[in-house]
Amino acid sequence: MRRVVVTGIGALTPIGNNLEEYWKNIQAGVSGAGTITKFDASRHKAQFACELQGYDPKDHFHVKEIRKYDPFSQYALVAVEQAIAHGNIDFESLNKNRIGVIWGSGNGGIQTFQDQMKEYCEGDGTPRFTPFFIPRILVDIASGIISIKYGLRGVNFCPVSACATSNTAMIEAFNHIKWDKADMIITGGSEAAITESAIGGFQSAKALSTRNDDPKTASRPFDVSRDGFVMGEGAGALIFEEYEHAKKRGATIYGEVVGGGQAGDAYHLTGTHPEGIGAVLGMKEAMREAGITAKDIDYINMHATSTPQGDKSELIAVDTVFGKRQSLSISATKSMTGHLLGAAGAIEGIASLMALKDGIVPPTINTKEVEPDFKYHYDFPLGKGHKKEMTYAMSNTFGFGGHIASIIFKKY
Repeated sequence: MRRVVVTGIGALTPIGNNLEEYWKNIQAGVSGAGTITKFDASRHKAQFACELQGYDPKDHFHVKEIRKYDPFSQYALVAVEQAIAHGNIDFESLNKNRIGVIWGSGNGGIQTFQDQMKEYCEGDGTPRFTPFFIPRILVDIASGIISIKYGLRGVNFCPVSACATSNTAMIEAFNHIKWDKADMIITGGSEAAITESAIGGFQSAKALSTRNDDPKTASRPFDVSRDGFVMGEGAGALIFEEYEHAKKRGATIYGEVVGGGQAGDAYHLTGTHPEGIGAVLGMKEAMREAGITAKDIDYINMHATSTPQGDKSELIAVDTVFGKRQSLSISATKSMTGHLLGAAGAIEGIASLMALKDGIVPPTINTKEVEPDFKYHYDFPLGKGHKKEMTYAMSNTFGFGGHIASIIFKKY
C-alpha cells in the first residue's frame, strides 16, 4: 500500500495567521477568545468568540474577488497559499491531473446566506440577490475555487460531517492517495460561522459557554465547571503526498498519515453517546488501519469542546480503548482556538503533527479541576505543555448527527 506523508502546512487561526504564529501561541497557551466585534452581540447570551485577529481581505484579494467569495472561501485560499509555499510546490513541474483537492466546511457561506436573506426580508419584496449568491454559499465551493486557481484536475469534492468534517476530508485524501487515485491532495477545512444566526442557533441548542465576564477562560475542556464551547473561525491546510512522489521532488516531510477511523454514534441529533460508542469504534478502526495498538499512541488531541456531556463521553471512550495509562498524554487545543466546527480537525491535526515533530505536548488552558473520575488516568498538561518524545498522535473530531472521525499521524 502506498505511504502518505504531509509536505506542506498553512494555518489561519484565532491565535495566529500562519503556522509559525499558531504553533508558537499553542505552546505558550494563548487564548484567542474575546468580545465579538463582527456584529452587535449585546442581546445574545453568548457575546464572545475566537475571531481572527489582524485579518483584512484586502491584504489578500482584489475587491472583485472579495465580492465573489464568502469569508470561508477566503480563509481557505489564504491557508492553502501558505501550505503551497511551505511545501515549496511548483505545480507546473508536476502532473496536475494527479493532484486533487478534498476540502471541508461544515456550514459553507453562512454569512452570505444570512446577509442576503436579511436584505431581501427588509426590502420591498423584490428579489435583488447578487449573482454570486449561490456559488458563495455552496459548501463545496472552496474546494472548486482552490482547484480552479491552481489548475488542479484530480479528485475534487467536499465531504460534510459537521464538526468531524476536516478529519473526514483528510481521511478521504489519505485514502485516495493510498488507493493510487492521486499523487498529491490539498486537504483541510475552513469555517466562518461567527454570525448572528450561527451564534444564536448554537446558544439555543445550549452548546455555547455564556461566561461573558471572562471570555478568555471560558473554554475549559474536562473541567468540572465547563459550560459550553466557544465559537472559532479560520482555516487549516495540509498537503498530503505519496511518499515516493515527495522524495522525488525533494520535499520536506513533516509527518506521515497512517490511519483513519470513521463511525457513527447512532444516538442523538446533537449529543454524543454517553458511553462514547462511536468514538470507541472510530479510534479502534484508526489504530487497526495504522497497524498499531492502544499502547503505541503517545498523544491524543481530543475533540473536547468544553461541553458537559461531550467531554465526559469522550473520556469514557478513551478509558474504554486505552485503559488507565498515565503515560498517555491528552489535551484540548480548543481551549485556546475555540471550536472551528468543520475546520477544527484541520488545525488540530496541524497541532498534532507539530507536537510529534518538535516533541512537545500542547497544553489545555483554563482547566483547573479535571473530572474526578479521570484526573489520575492520563497525563493532562494543564496550563503549560511539556517535552516528550512521541511517535504516534491521534486527533479526534465528532459532529452533530453522531459523526465520528479519528486520524493518526506518525513522526517522520
